[in-house]
Amino acid sequence: MNSKKLFYETPYETEFGAKIVSADENGIRLDQTMFYATSGGQPGDTGTLTIANENYKIVTTRKGEGADDILHVLEEGAPLPPVGAEVTGQIDWETRHKYMRMHTSMHLLCSLIEGYATGGQIGAEKSRVDFDVPASGYDKETLTRQMNELIEADYPVVSGWITDEELEANPQLIRTMSVKPPSGSGKVRTIRIGDEQTLIDFQPCGGTHVKSTGEIGPVVVSKIENKGKQNRRFHIMFADS
Repeated sequence: MNSKKLFYETPYETEFGAKIVSADENGIRLDQTMFYATSGGQPGDTGTLTIANENYKIVTTRKGEGADDILHVLEEGAPLPPVGAEVTGQIDWETRHKYMRMHTSMHLLCSLIEGYATGGQIGAEKSRVDFDVPASGYDKETLTRQMNELIEADYPVVSGWITDEELEANPQLIRTMSVKPPSGSGKVRTIRIGDEQTLIDFQPCGGTHVKSTGEIGPVVVSKIENKGKQNRRFHIMFADS
């Protein structure tokens, strides 16, 4: 069952209208939604669905059987809303915006590391990315300075689409070994960071991001951990955390 992904069309909107198409113990399905479902290391959105004057708290959002099957998960034991009802959805914008800022900062880190990402996790205050790189070659002070230079330059962040065939013909665009870009629908979403003169990062990505790097705010690479012969874990946090 497919839900229209409004967070791709208007990522800065926090409220939306929708209709409930199903509701069971697994979650609520809407015909369209602003709630991002957990994937690619980015947590699912939280918030509320409102029918008339009754609020239903959404504690997380996750994928169902397909990439466009989005389940809005209620608190355990909460009553199910009626199928077919018109609802108003409201996401927790403060947390979502932190995810957007963090996710975009992780792209900047990817642009500075010569190696594939092997995993990652986005948080509202701090995040981590694992890379397939040797022990030497990176230090947190240099990376912190380089990332903040890219942030202060306020490069635009633009989403777009390429075809499955274009992605197959350009495998170098895939920077992660842990999450395969969704394909099979005919097109793959991309994120491009940079202006006409400078390309910072360009890769397939289905997450949510800010409009420009300046919106991220100052960050700190707080730690680099050795997680194996060829695996390093880079921790990022907001400078004011």
